[in-house]
Amino acid sequence: MKNEIFIQIKNIRKEYSDGNVAVNNINLEIKKGEFVTILGPSGCGKTTLLKMLGGFELPTSGKILVKNIDIKDLPVQRRPTATVFQDYALFPNMNVEKNILYGLKETRINK
Repeated sequence: MKNEIFIQIKNIRKEYSDGNVAVNNINLEIKKGEFVTILGPSGCGKTTLLKMLGGFELPTSGKILVKNIDIKDLPVQRRPTATVFQDYALFPNMNVEKNILYGLKETRINK
């Protein structure tokens, strides 16, 4: 189903122990097959939001639903997400395609 909602971010908030609020009450729906870009000035929470989606940061409150399943408490390796860093530091000998395929191949081998 093309119009099926694939990812829902509901009332996500990230507040650090020092009181800094990096993300405050964000709501977002991404339908299957959509291409989404997150734009904003430095410090507005773009990276923090992506880190929470990937499992590298835990939200203070809210839900991250993938196919209606809340994944916010799942560890990074169990999430149906992938991260490609902007820097080639992980695999400098590989091009972009090979860096992306590496994780996919490893996932299929380990299942």
